[in-house]
Amino acid sequence: MKVIIIGGGIIGLSSALYLQQAGCSVTVVDRSDMLQGCSYGNAGYICPSHFVPLATPGIVRQGLKWMLNAKSPFYIKPSLNKDLVNWGLKFMKSATRTHVERSAVPLRDISLLSKQLYEEWTSTPGIDFSYEPIGMMELFKTDEHAHHAIETVEKATALGIEAKILGKEELSQMEPGVTIEAAGAVYFPGDSQLYPNQLMHNLRGYLERSGVQFIRHREVTDFVTAGNSIKAVKASGEVIDADHVVLAAGVWSASLAQRFGLNIPMVGGRGYSITFEDAPYKLRHSIILSEARVAISPMNGNKVRFGGTMEITPLNTPPRMQRVQGIVESVKQYFPSYDIPVPPAEKVWYGYRPCSADGLPYIGNLSHYTNVTIATGHSMLGISLGAATGKLVSELVTGLPTSMDLRPFNPERFC
Repeated sequence: MKVIIIGGGIIGLSSALYLQQAGCSVTVVDRSDMLQGCSYGNAGYICPSHFVPLATPGIVRQGLKWMLNAKSPFYIKPSLNKDLVNWGLKFMKSATRTHVERSAVPLRDISLLSKQLYEEWTSTPGIDFSYEPIGMMELFKTDEHAHHAIETVEKATALGIEAKILGKEELSQMEPGVTIEAAGAVYFPGDSQLYPNQLMHNLRGYLERSGVQFIRHREVTDFVTAGNSIKAVKASGEVIDADHVVLAAGVWSASLAQRFGLNIPMVGGRGYSITFEDAPYKLRHSIILSEARVAISPMNGNKVRFGGTMEITPLNTPPRMQRVQGIVESVKQYFPSYDIPVPPAEKVWYGYRPCSADGLPYIGNLSHYTNVTIATGHSMLGISLGAATGKLVSELVTGLPTSMDLRPFNPERFC
């Protein structure tokens, strides 16, 4: 079977890995050089702790407050664009307690599956990615977030995810040698950390050596159809025959899906990160600053990455360095000894996360085109859920029973 995968991020590469192992002839087509997308500049978390979707009660109200602050972690550029309006209305409708409770189990299941698969990858020669099961701490400063932390531990425990509250003294023991200005933290010992840049580089090389074909700098614009199936992909003037198509193009998937007559409400949520080599900022654990929505990632032994923000804005909008300044200032509020410089713009990474309208990814086969599989909309969990999504895509394409129930991720759920 000849499978064309549209998109060379972690979802596309993971799908290529498992499809190639299943005996398929795999070609990955990407509009870029596959060297700088969202799969590279993210926090590198493998985080079963993230069982709460982006669409949560209160997020809309909080987001409106944050919009007044140029350094805040959340911003939506006002627009009458019909796709943005459609996404916004569905997002607000999804932001309920019922939705959060309903989403917890499927998010837990796909996260745990992904963690298991990444651990299997660590024994595959040639796919090195500095995987470290170091655990994660979510620091909090305020009473409001302390209360939320207690609720989080209760929910995590009910889901079988190990979690506990740490006080200030325990924080000092967990991260000796650094002053932490926080009231406490939620500790998730089951979370892990990897180095995304290394993962993507080595996985791509492994796939090339295994026979996967890569077509770079080719933008897919249309499809050749016959009845209820796709016969070929059109990419920058080239027609590429296909027995099956996997759409894993991140934020660009929504417009391509419209060629199938499929509406997948999705927007690009821009995030920023800065990475320091041989950093003086030494941490033993992955860390999230709860109030600031900032991620701190120790990577590959000598690196640390600071990242954050969710900026819903057109894909051609110039980067806003105020957001980076906000990340730096937020870190210093929790780690007062960290004198972090704001780097020049060319040293700042930014990319667009594909955000679905309910915070759950779109994974599944289409009903009206029998040889199309959708795999996108992972928001901030692309790396974390990447390995599992690739495995699930392979099962969907080859007709095997899937490793988990995919109904919550049905790509046609908003149709």
